[in-house]
Amino acid sequence: MGSLFAELARQASANARREVEIYAREIPEFGFLDKDPRARAETLEHALWLRHRTVELSPDNSGLSDDDLDHIASMGEARAAAGMSLDARQRVLAVHTALMLREINEATEAQRGGGVDELMRMMSWFAPQGERGISAYRQGFVRVLRRRMPYVEQVALLTRSLLNGDPISAELAAAVDLELPDRCAVTVFRLPERPAVDQILETEIETLVKSRQVPVMWGPDEGDGSGELIALIPLGDGAPPTRSEPPHTAPDLLPELTPAHVPDLVRDLTRALGRPCAVGTATAPLSGLADALDRARRISRAAPLRRASAWSRPHTLADVFVELALADVPFVDAWLRTLARDLETGPDLLLTLDAYYRHDMHRGATATALNVHTRTLDYRLRRVRELTGMDPGSTRGVRTLSAVVARHLSGAWR
Repeated sequence: MGSLFAELARQASANARREVEIYAREIPEFGFLDKDPRARAETLEHALWLRHRTVELSPDNSGLSDDDLDHIASMGEARAAAGMSLDARQRVLAVHTALMLREINEATEAQRGGGVDELMRMMSWFAPQGERGISAYRQGFVRVLRRRMPYVEQVALLTRSLLNGDPISAELAAAVDLELPDRCAVTVFRLPERPAVDQILETEIETLVKSRQVPVMWGPDEGDGSGELIALIPLGDGAPPTRSEPPHTAPDLLPELTPAHVPDLVRDLTRALGRPCAVGTATAPLSGLADALDRARRISRAAPLRRASAWSRPHTLADVFVELALADVPFVDAWLRTLARDLETGPDLLLTLDAYYRHDMHRGATATALNVHTRTLDYRLRRVRELTGMDPGSTRGVRTLSAVVARHLSGAWR
């Protein structure tokens, strides 16, 4: 055994103890190690075993055996059984990997610059075998989750892991029998009041997840009684393109179009929720889901609240980019709110304008949607013109009054 490997073997016990101390100090979920000697001893035993196997296998570039991988998987099972969160698990893997690299570097420095060949042999072994070990650990972790957690909670973990870019998402997807697409339409359903998640709602959501292959999760509690459901609607290779991108244009600056199958899924989920909601969507590859979630969430906050029966498709950036900008210009927003107050004095004028613009200013379709005569519609539109000085069908009227309607229906002025 060369000097690098001998140095690593000599320092194995001290390095394992250092790892356990860092777990207890830097990962809150490992604080119990200071109070539970048995758990601390088991954690130390695992850390020491990994270092011994590294020193035994790496000189000859021997791979981890099936027994080794089973043992590593049992570590993941033990952590999941103890209730470790995905965030803590990821932190454990990051700390362990960083410490192993640090120990290799320290052992190299202890040789005063020698052992370059041994260092290269060690690093060529460490990367692929480390990946195999981490994969086994994740598989063991997921096996316990699959046995212990309800299906909907497993799906929520998958959704969260995808949004966080956590590699465990592959194992979680396999556990719940979902295929991971190349791209998703990250879709946020904003609800003014967060519903109580009862058995009926969970069953309906579970049915949709299984039949439509759509990971979903509830968003964080904002403390104001509101809520949001987040869905990752898959966009497979066969899905129509989400937009046409001119050359030399930054994709994130282009308005997104809704893929053809997304509206049906949105309607199904909205019906399951059973209450008005505002829906925003943004598309992205799996590597960009976190940014897409931020965009979809902003869009949902600017979008109007609607009942399931009123949905034609979710809102995209192209639908609410004006309202998104207005939210950051208080004096313009205040002016529009004044117009809304003026319109509230008339007979259902805001409701009428909403239907008018949603039906592309077609009088017949608007009157039918409102269940009124076209003469009644014409009267209301004249009343809007009298109150605001703007013809709803003019360029100025469309630009201004459509923004008034959208801001009013979004609940932003409540």
